[in-house]
Amino acid sequence: MMLNMASLSSLSVLIGFLGSLTGLGGASILIPILVFCGVPIKIAIASGIVSIIATSSGSAASYVRDRITNVKIAMYLEMFTIAGAIVGATITALIKPVYLYFFFAAFLLTSFVGMRNHTRDKDLAMAKNQDRVSAWLRLKGIYFDEARKETVEYQATNALLGGLGMFIAGIAAGMLGIGAGAFKVSVQENILKLPPKVSSTTSNFIIGMTALAATSVYLFSGLLNLTLVAPVAIGTTIGSVVGGRVLNKLSDKWLRILFLAIVAYLIVQMLYKGVTSLWPV
Repeated sequence: MMLNMASLSSLSVLIGFLGSLTGLGGASILIPILVFCGVPIKIAIASGIVSIIATSSGSAASYVRDRITNVKIAMYLEMFTIAGAIVGATITALIKPVYLYFFFAAFLLTSFVGMRNHTRDKDLAMAKNQDRVSAWLRLKGIYFDEARKETVEYQATNALLGGLGMFIAGIAAGMLGIGAGAFKVSVQENILKLPPKVSSTTSNFIIGMTALAATSVYLFSGLLNLTLVAPVAIGTTIGSVVGGRVLNKLSDKWLRILFLAIVAYLIVQMLYKGVTSLWPV
């Protein structure tokens, strides 16, 4: 099965929309589709990492304007994700392609397990107290939740542990070309104790810089295919802008259900591709 530029652009709009809502960044959905259409996985990963820049830029602007994204927390966490992305992209350029299918599925599985209990609106799990580093960095914020019709105040905690988690997320982002939005959301909710919408929007802000760092490695490795990158970048940008306007009108419960459904599908898809690559049917 092959996709022409028009159909790939149209499909990328939906991918960008879903990636924007869930914080996945879109490439998690894009890469399995490209692989299914016969694109080598390393080239699909390189194309995915470029599309993340477009998705992040499109949705991040809307989230920052609405003051949902916490820019200070994002800047702190980016230090760790950028370093990890460079390491991860270098690993992908060197290892055998078949291993990437299983790494892709295993990484997504960690996000699925970490998020499985967060399907209720009341499960915000926000921190009541900060550790010394988080307090020193003043990692806190406030936003108005349109779905809940209330102002939400929050503060981050476990800043150093969260930074380590984001470094690991950066490695995965660079290796798999998915932005690691799933894991970044999980780290921010479960370790930093940020509200779901802040986690999702801040993740979208972070993944653009993470992707840019990894893209430089793929560019010099000769894995970027501009024929794929161009329509995907256009479609995901449009979809992410639309998603950015819709997210704050949806309940946290449905955002978590959508997140889990997409992650579960991607795990099955990549495991199947990996197994069939080892033992062709």
